Amino acid sequence: MRIGIVSDTHGDAPAWRDLVGGIFRGVDLVLHAGDILYQGSRPRHDPAVMAGLINDNPAPVLFARGNCDTEEDQLLLDYPVMSPYVFLQADGLRILVTHGQALDRAGLGTKAARYRVHLMVYGHTHKPLLAEEGGAVLLNPGSPALPKGAFPSAAVLDGDVLRLYDLSTGGVAGEMRLKVKDGR
Repeated sequence: MRIGIVSDTHGDAPAWRDLVGGIFRGVDLVLHAGDILYQGSRPRHDPAVMAGLINDNPAPVLFARGNCDTEEDQLLLDYPVMSPYVFLQADGLRILVTHGQALDRAGLGTKAARYRVHLMVYGHTHKPLLAEEGGAVLLNPGSPALPKGAFPSAAVLDGDVLRLYDLSTGGVAGEMRLKVKDGR
């Protein structure tokens, strides 16, 4: 199974189109760690257009609510977006997604251990991170729309191989193989 992973799109329809036509082409599922539409006014940010693109996305999208996501966003989107967490199991891997604004790195590691996940996905900082913490892989896919101190980014989980992409070059910025441990 191929899973696209993104966060902090903030209504940037061109960035979403680039993902769907690029590294997310042919994915079976998209995980979004929140801050989807953004109701503020910024160049390239059009919540109504972005909502239409997400609603028509070729693959289903699962969302964890970000600190900028509102009930107004839910009215525009066909998918539920108000849950603080998404938990799923795919190909034997357990994955937990949250926006993460209330958790530091240690808190994310604790949450990953509590749910015995292999992959803990979070967003909020707009800074990509791929690291191991307490037996789980922590992934912040960064932001394809508003990167902070980094490159625009997103990730793809292909089977058990997780790749973080620098969207400005199309290159792989980091890669890890997720390991399923006995009893975990």
